[in-house]
Amino acid sequence: MAALVKNTLVMIMAGGKGSRLGPLTVHRSKPGVPFAGRYRIIDFVLSNFVNSGYRRIYVLTQYMSSSLIKHLSRNWRLSGFGEYIEVVPAQMRLGEFWYRGTADAVYQNLNLVRDARAEHVCVFGGDHVYKFAVDQMETFHRDHDADLTVAAFPVPVAEASAFGIIDVDDRGQIINFVEKPRHPPEMPGRPGWSLVSMGNYIFRRDVLEQVLVEDGGTPSSRHDFGRDIIPRLVSQGARVFVYDFAQNQIPGEPDGAGPYWRDVGTIDSYFTANMELRARVPLLDLYNRQWRIRSAQRDYPPARFVRAGEGFGPAEVDDSLICEGSIIASAAVREVVLSYDCFVHAGAEVCDSVILSGCDIGRNARLRRVLLDKNCKIEPGCVIGDDPRHDRERFPFVTDSGIVIIPKGTLVPAKGPFVLANDIAELVGNEPDLLGQLRPGTFVVSTQNRHSYESAASARFKKYAGGEVG
Repeated sequence: MAALVKNTLVMIMAGGKGSRLGPLTVHRSKPGVPFAGRYRIIDFVLSNFVNSGYRRIYVLTQYMSSSLIKHLSRNWRLSGFGEYIEVVPAQMRLGEFWYRGTADAVYQNLNLVRDARAEHVCVFGGDHVYKFAVDQMETFHRDHDADLTVAAFPVPVAEASAFGIIDVDDRGQIINFVEKPRHPPEMPGRPGWSLVSMGNYIFRRDVLEQVLVEDGGTPSSRHDFGRDIIPRLVSQGARVFVYDFAQNQIPGEPDGAGPYWRDVGTIDSYFTANMELRARVPLLDLYNRQWRIRSAQRDYPPARFVRAGEGFGPAEVDDSLICEGSIIASAAVREVVLSYDCFVHAGAEVCDSVILSGCDIGRNARLRRVLLDKNCKIEPGCVIGDDPRHDRERFPFVTDSGIVIIPKGTLVPAKGPFVLANDIAELVGNEPDLLGQLRPGTFVVSTQNRHSYESAASARFKKYAGGEVG
């Protein structure tokens, strides 16, 4: 089986805009969003395939792909004849249009499928956080002589309308598929739950080619796997089976460990998935040496917890993840995911927050339920999270649950308008939904050519090297 898996072609859909994750995705695609301090979302699906033995992988990109491509080209390489992880940007091979749907993305790259001459093709999404031994699904696919196998998982009915809903017979063959219905049907014998598609598929190559060509010639199609391709194959009587993701066993996981899959498509779900990693026994085990989640290897020194100087108290850290290169100097960090290259200054308190890389949190600042994108600077004495009503009046991007999102490269003073980086202000201006949330008088745009890609913590590190910590 290992040799067969190695020859199976993999196509990862990584072109999603992720509009519900705005403003995190105003400058990057959803698969390129950082996660768990030191990873990007795309790292999870790539790790799943590499750990499962797959060595021929294409990553299809489209929206805001620059940072994603940079990450993949620098950190994801395979060596050996016939082994590769290659980025495939949208190329308009079939006309003057970008990808018109998930199925169209593969259709426009059918030349790659044909050139590979693989017997089977995996088509997986690149924007979920999960562990998946894909070779086990392919074994099921081959054993059932399936034309298409769809990975599926039960979710509560209240959440199911965001997914494709599957109805199966007693053999596990799909007899009906409805994409994102308003009122999802329940599973027979399991009230309150619906069986949903994870958006991960394994096709027989000849079946995939034929159905994509048929779909491409149908003007009324939306060219989507869930809305068009799967219902078409089911109606044609193809052998379309469900693979039960709950049966997937990850090597190195303890007995009884349940499957892990999170759709981090909203700010609240993204924030919650990060916070879950702080559990004493997290559902997503990042420490399993038999199933490594690979990512960039950065040249930062170890994280450090120090006193800011004579007369200062110790740093306090509890129930948190702290990444490489970050310094906490006589500050309190509790229930926080703190990414690499960050600085938390003396007297600051950070609780129940997700802080991405390159952020600088000033003296005596207080942050609670805050999501800082990369390279933000919080000036001394700034308070966010103590007064939800005040936060909603001051900041434009606040979820219904009260999470305050600070866009990449933003400077937040203790009082007065916050300062948007030039490049982020331009991008927000092109997004009507985000622009409409910016209230006049609450923000200004940097007049000093400050760009979001500049680490806010770097200047403080220079002072630290000279002996000043706080």
